[in-house]
Amino acid sequence: MSRFHLRSTIFAALLLTLALLPGHVTAQLGPPPEPAGNPLTTAKANLGKALFWDEQTSSTRTVACGTCHIPATGGDDPRSLTDPLALHPGPDGLFGGADDVVASPGVPLTDATGKYLSSPTFGLTEQATGRRTISSINAGYSSSLFWDGRAEDEFVDPVTMAVILPSGGALESQAVGPLVSDVEMGHAGIVFTDVLARIAVSKPLAVALDAPAELLDWLRGRSYAELFEEAFGTPEITAARVGMAIASYERTQFTNQTPFDEFILGGDVLTPQELAGRGVFVANSCDRCHELEIMSDHDFHYTGVRPPDDDIGRMEVTGLEDDKGKMRTPSLRNLELRAPYMHNGRFDTIEDVVEFYNRGGDFDARNKDPFVRPLMLTQQEKDDLAAFLKRPLTDPRLAGEEPPFHRPTLYTESGRVPVIEGAGLPGTGAIVPQPVALEPPMVGNPGFTVAVYDALGGADALLVIDDVDPGLTSPISGDFAFESIVLEGAGAGAGFGSVNIAIANDPALAGTEWFGRWYVTDAGGGGTEAVTPVFRFTVFEQIDHGDIFIDGFESGDVGAWTSSSP
Repeated sequence: MSRFHLRSTIFAALLLTLALLPGHVTAQLGPPPEPAGNPLTTAKANLGKALFWDEQTSSTRTVACGTCHIPATGGDDPRSLTDPLALHPGPDGLFGGADDVVASPGVPLTDATGKYLSSPTFGLTEQATGRRTISSINAGYSSSLFWDGRAEDEFVDPVTMAVILPSGGALESQAVGPLVSDVEMGHAGIVFTDVLARIAVSKPLAVALDAPAELLDWLRGRSYAELFEEAFGTPEITAARVGMAIASYERTQFTNQTPFDEFILGGDVLTPQELAGRGVFVANSCDRCHELEIMSDHDFHYTGVRPPDDDIGRMEVTGLEDDKGKMRTPSLRNLELRAPYMHNGRFDTIEDVVEFYNRGGDFDARNKDPFVRPLMLTQQEKDDLAAFLKRPLTDPRLAGEEPPFHRPTLYTESGRVPVIEGAGLPGTGAIVPQPVALEPPMVGNPGFTVAVYDALGGADALLVIDDVDPGLTSPISGDFAFESIVLEGAGAGAGFGSVNIAIANDPALAGTEWFGRWYVTDAGGGGTEAVTPVFRFTVFEQIDHGDIFIDGFESGDVGAWTSSSP
């Protein structure tokens, strides 16, 4: 018998022994607990799913809760790996440093009228969050959520401040947070009553495509008020109900059909290398923080990813110096789908994470977890550990977004986002002004905002949108829009502004294509004006999800949501 296979056999025997000890994994992961004040029902889960995936809940109608929590990437944000707008400059405020954070794009800084403001860090483009998205999958098992645990067990109505759930309400507390963040989804100065007003006038999932059939069956083209009435007994749309509905949906999003779950039940499903990796995991106390079926202790630890002053983490909630830099332990389930890793997205691969822990972290502090220390693993042991953290912990339903992880196609994924193309003309400083056009050009959209930046501050600017490219010389009219503003800012490349356009509620507009440019009075480029590249878009009609009806789903029960059988 080879040394490798001998070690695997020893580790297998060790694991069988550990499985019989108190506190170790002995059963397949069950559904998350439900608080007594918010029992799970099909209607609430369906309503929560609609709200979770509805981009109209954001001020720009471009970001849903689900935008940053895609099942195929383990409930994390795939844009973190590909979108340059996902980068946050970190505590020093400068891009390109070691403290940069790979996170998630949200919305441009926006005022209550829908016009864009200039963020000191991000300008008129989408802002980025200050931490990497943490997975929404399996979130229902923790008594506190977010990296710093600020979404706590007690759920308080964010409007009335009444205690709705004295315990078990971390999911509800978390669900209402991003909706009023002016980085993630909201406008500057947003309050929850603004969110409720937006939901009340929105047709459910009107900008989404390809919603799952059973969800369409339940929606049947009804208004949000009608959906709230079915879920809660009356049509009032309240902050507490929004939180409880979204939390109900999130409690259906748990993974218990991994190879590791089958292994827990006695199945011979791990390869020799994966089994050896599980042995490395246990022998090196990885299961101290990533314990039990969920693979997390739900506690907070400083592990030396960055100096604790970079992001004080849990201390932001407790005020305790001993909590500085501590972050909540994420579950390791579905880890291979969730790159990049850590609260700042610092590591691209699981192998990078294994190397980090093998060297005992990169920074020290008085409160650093003592179990984060040099492990002195061999290359084979590191390979084995990485193998265990991949396939065995991954639920195959997630990657394919199979039920219960199926979802609508978002507007931002649909190819209907305006496209910027071609060239413009430079102004002062040889700078070409740039357009911003990202919101849904939807029939009946009362606030379709178009902006310009990198222009001459204080100059006059003209927005022209027509059925043909307006060209590089300002025209005398535009059939869709023809509006003048004075740009804010001062100096070359520092000017910016935006126009908020109401798109008529006219079905005849659906399918029409339009082209737009900004023209900035600026002789500094040698001509009389600087001109942006062209942006083009096709107006689309609000999606009516009442056209599909499939018998058998309407009166179903939550068993379809929470089944743990393969």
